[in-house]
Amino acid sequence: MYELVWSTRFTRSAERFAKLHPDLRARLASVLRDLEQDPFQPHLKLHKLSGKLKGTEAVSLTYDYRITLTVMVTEKEVILLDVGSHDEVYR
Repeated sequence: MYELVWSTRFTRSAERFAKLHPDLRARLASVLRDLEQDPFQPHLKLHKLSGKLKGTEAVSLTYDYRITLTVMVTEKEVILLDVGSHDEVYR
């Protein structure tokens, strides 16, 4: 199991996301549980980012929404950075 580390930015964006998208709250909770179990599960579609976000990764929440994060394999931590639409998290 991995430990989920909620950054301040992620906490704020997750609260805002849940208010704006109450229909996706259960999906967000499910993805977070899956990340805690194993962030490398194929259905999460974990992928590395490039450009100014190099060194971070992202998983798909839905087709339009993503969660950006950093996976620390040596410490078994998943540092959650942001959640939102494709354009919001990749800005």
